[in-house]
Amino acid sequence: MMTSVTNDIGHRTSDIGPLSTAHRLVTKSSLWLTFAFFALAVPLGYAVGWIDITTVNQFGRYLCIALVALGLDLIWGYTGILSLCQMMFFTLGGYCIGMHLAMKGPLQGDGIPTALFVVSSQVSGMKLPWFWQPFDSVWLSIMAVFVIPGLFAYIYGWLAFRSRVRGVYFSIITQATTVAATQVFRLNDMQLCGTNGLTNFVTIFGFPLNDSSTKIGLYLASVAALTGGYLFCRFLVNSRAGRILIAVRDSESRLRFAGYQPIYYKAFAFAVAAVLGAVGGMLYTPQNGIITPFKMNPEESIYIVAMVALGGRGTLTGAILGSLIFSFAYSWLSSMFADWWLIILGSLFVFVILVMPDGLVGAWRRLGIWLSKPNQTQLSGGSTP
Repeated sequence: MMTSVTNDIGHRTSDIGPLSTAHRLVTKSSLWLTFAFFALAVPLGYAVGWIDITTVNQFGRYLCIALVALGLDLIWGYTGILSLCQMMFFTLGGYCIGMHLAMKGPLQGDGIPTALFVVSSQVSGMKLPWFWQPFDSVWLSIMAVFVIPGLFAYIYGWLAFRSRVRGVYFSIITQATTVAATQVFRLNDMQLCGTNGLTNFVTIFGFPLNDSSTKIGLYLASVAALTGGYLFCRFLVNSRAGRILIAVRDSESRLRFAGYQPIYYKAFAFAVAAVLGAVGGMLYTPQNGIITPFKMNPEESIYIVAMVALGGRGTLTGAILGSLIFSFAYSWLSSMFADWWLIILGSLFVFVILVMPDGLVGAWRRLGIWLSKPNQTQLSGGSTP
């Protein structure tokens, strides 16, 4: 039986067969089935004892990383800006909430968090640094997660884009920035706990972090954040602003001649991606129990690029699925093949890029086009090649 469908840009297509219909159904429902799995199946599996709380906690961290990949896809896939500093924003968000959690944990001396006290050279008479004090408030800490990375990214992006820095040059300066930030955060004199990072977390919103119900709550918050982030990004790319972002990617000079100022749109997209990464870091830190400057290392941001490329940039769905596949493969291979996992993972990634240059989602879409072609040819009176 043949059915009639409408394609993504609103034009009527030829009738397609059952294989194409099934392909389109899977394409439209795959991401929502993924969300349903994490929102319903995982908590249910924990409730009946099929999985333990450690696995749930691990899944929650994977979802936080997927938020970073989603932000990168917005600026790389849709705006054409390859940023190599997304994990810097992730870590900034983690530090904002981590400083609050440390303030609510064990304290030494005159209200000094233990994580800061053990790395400080001022053992006697140490005073709490002034910039730590606002993080005693949970609401100010959450506000800082949005304001600090978002404002920094907007100003940084505006200055870079105003100077016509683009392409590989922008990628280089973002990587240089994350290297510099890593070195700054590692200094004990900065009073950000040096290479040890922030740890000794006990409670969040007054709930004990070692309690299973708190961990389930943080996990569900991660599911909700990723779902909300996806819906926001989808709304954005389908809006007028999203069409301008795509025009920036395809032909920025023509857009400028048309009277638009791409600088502001690019800086805005860069700031949105930074906030998405920071929210991921905010939810990751209490689930991980520690946040260190090593999360800013350049290779961490390159992993995010690999995730988006694996799934398929410019699709949103591909960024999330690619991130989850990469995270699961990373965990499984590193536990099963301790000596070879990095080589195996790198080889698989290279294979996917060579065979499917537009990622897994792009390959899946090409399959759908191929499935629909024979039926379209037959209906038009031609022969199937």
